[in-house]
Amino acid sequence: MIGDVLVSSIICNNLRQAYPDAQIDYLVYESTIPVLQGNPNIDNVLLFQERHRKSKREFLNLALEIRSFQYDLVIDAYSKLESWLIVLLSGAKRKISYKKFGRTFLYTDNVPFAEFPKTNLGLAIERRLSLLEPLDLKIEVDPFPKLYVTDKENKDALVHFEHHHLKKDQKTVMISLLGSEKLKTYPLEYMAKVVDYIADNQDVNILFNYFPKQINDAKIVFDACKPSTQEKIYFDLLGNDLRSFIAIMNNCDLIIGNDGGAINMAKALGKSSFIIFSPWIEKKIWATLEDGVHHISVHLNDFKPELLATKTEKELKKNALSLYQEFEPDLFKDKIELFLKQNL
Repeated sequence: MIGDVLVSSIICNNLRQAYPDAQIDYLVYESTIPVLQGNPNIDNVLLFQERHRKSKREFLNLALEIRSFQYDLVIDAYSKLESWLIVLLSGAKRKISYKKFGRTFLYTDNVPFAEFPKTNLGLAIERRLSLLEPLDLKIEVDPFPKLYVTDKENKDALVHFEHHHLKKDQKTVMISLLGSEKLKTYPLEYMAKVVDYIADNQDVNILFNYFPKQINDAKIVFDACKPSTQEKIYFDLLGNDLRSFIAIMNNCDLIIGNDGGAINMAKALGKSSFIIFSPWIEKKIWATLEDGVHHISVHLNDFKPELLATKTEKELKKNALSLYQEFEPDLFKDKIELFLKQNL
């Protein structure tokens, strides 16, 4: 997914710093290409497509094509069945991944799979960086994912702002309105209250991030907001595709809302973030760069740990929607106000 591919790109960035003349290729799902465009640390983006998943023959052809490149090093940051088979057939001299039961024979280097973060980088970043440790790189490791936006993309975004009469003298807040699925989406009536908090607290432009197919849910949030809040929302200011969203986000000041690709892209653009996590997602993994100032996140476990304490991940996921109802926005209203004050 978008967040995984973007965070894992830090491996490429640091390899380029250590081996400036190496050929560095990155195998990803086709839909994630936009977050890699313009990255000077990647020579070739190799595509894992739906046909490779559906057809054993197509999958084998991809694996053999990768083998033909005769890589010296393969780093498997995905570590699932599809990548295991590709690693097995790669013929690479050195193969690095996480140490997991039953698959250590696939790799020359098996790195411990950390369970708890050591820094405020978060496990998502720390785990990727751990895959570089066997190489003993003689560099100062850069842990921050990055997105690259062209001048034209920035100019097009500003033209888009002008077309929608965005107020230039005000800061602009992006709302990560919907998660990648319902179980990762903060209840819509609660999200409307969050947007109201923002509008009541600051004179800002407010943009909604949603796909056109999600417009009905977006309208539910909009309609539930107070009239005074609706006046600050530019409901139809959307990008046509992922690259145009990135450019729009690059011209916003911060992002607030559901955990997901939009949040990770905003962070890679150096924007401040306030994340509302789903009750079944582990905050310690994706609360990256958390410093209590520019990056803050909230989780039901922060306020009502007794509701989650005895439940397994499977149980949390099964009960996510009912647990979300316990996660009322008043619980963290003061944190949103602090975040806005510190970043606007």
